[in-house]
Amino acid sequence: MRRTLSIFGVAGALLAAAVAVPTMAAADPSTGADRARGTDRPIVIGHRGASGYRPEHTLEAYRLAIRTGADYVEPDLVSTSDGVLVARHENEISGTTDVSTHPEFAARKATKTIDGVAVTGWFTEDFTLAELKTLRAKERLPQVRVANTAFDGRFEVPTLQEVIDLARTEGRARGRTIGIYPETKHPSYFTSIGLPLEEPLLAVLRRNKLDRKNSPVFIQSFETANLRRLSRMTDVKLVQLLDATGRPYDFTVAGDTRSYQDLATAAGLKWIAGYADGIGANKNLIVPRDAAGKLLAPTNVVRDAHRERLLVHAWTFRAENQFLPVDFRIGTDPNARGDITSEYELFLGLGLDGVFSDHPDTAVAARAGL
Repeated sequence: MRRTLSIFGVAGALLAAAVAVPTMAAADPSTGADRARGTDRPIVIGHRGASGYRPEHTLEAYRLAIRTGADYVEPDLVSTSDGVLVARHENEISGTTDVSTHPEFAARKATKTIDGVAVTGWFTEDFTLAELKTLRAKERLPQVRVANTAFDGRFEVPTLQEVIDLARTEGRARGRTIGIYPETKHPSYFTSIGLPLEEPLLAVLRRNKLDRKNSPVFIQSFETANLRRLSRMTDVKLVQLLDATGRPYDFTVAGDTRSYQDLATAAGLKWIAGYADGIGANKNLIVPRDAAGKLLAPTNVVRDAHRERLLVHAWTFRAENQFLPVDFRIGTDPNARGDITSEYELFLGLGLDGVFSDHPDTAVAARAGL
């Protein structure tokens, strides 16, 4: 099922942006090589929305990402106790909501083992959707993005359905199609507690007629087992996330000793191509940095992935100095903005098919200069 999907499906979505329609034109399998060579513009993905300007995973963050030119918005998905998918970076929400100020929920503070790590706080799976809706979002990086704290307490925790509704409404208003790029967070954990993410996600996509191979949707995961399972359940495009360190948690559970770096080799990418349509790679897998934070020579990841007809989307582009390589920092303030444009130019010049950005307006501007 997976390998019948065309790499040109993304390009079709972008070409369709000139007209606001709910579905894209059918993909042409013969054009995949063209996309791999980067002849069409890369997509801009609003990472958790425009999270450089608004608290992440809020409707306002997604709305601003769209209004500043993002092609896709990215909701990280976790489950409520009643099985509703909501957008939070993690299922532990003390850092992204005001839950700790709600005395009625004080007793729900707990310590749980998530992907082998003990985590203490409040967890979405211990709240109904109605209860979560009484909370308000706050900035996750208040020392870095001080301006974002002005919006603390103003926005709800959105559901996946609300994100889809927003993307459609904003897309119609702007005459272009806005895609969604959901990530399944900790899928092995959620399956272990009887709240699997995959079936509810596919059900929402089906209800919204977003379950076709040319739908403006990517499903991503840091684990492999749930993507391999999804490849047998849906034609929606799948993206294997690859970090620069560690390994997929499902590998840990299964005793598979391969790391993310192993999956980024030519052999690993060939294996991924058997079930996925692309990779979402940590930037350091594409252009590594030395111990001092300076850039080294690019790797062959983009080339090798394209040889397997895999799309390559890189993460995460952030404008603040502390997130940039030393080569592109301006001044010594870690929270000041650096030369993000030069970073985009470097990576886009390697043939990326898309970028995840906290500041999507900067990505759109850099793409326009190609």
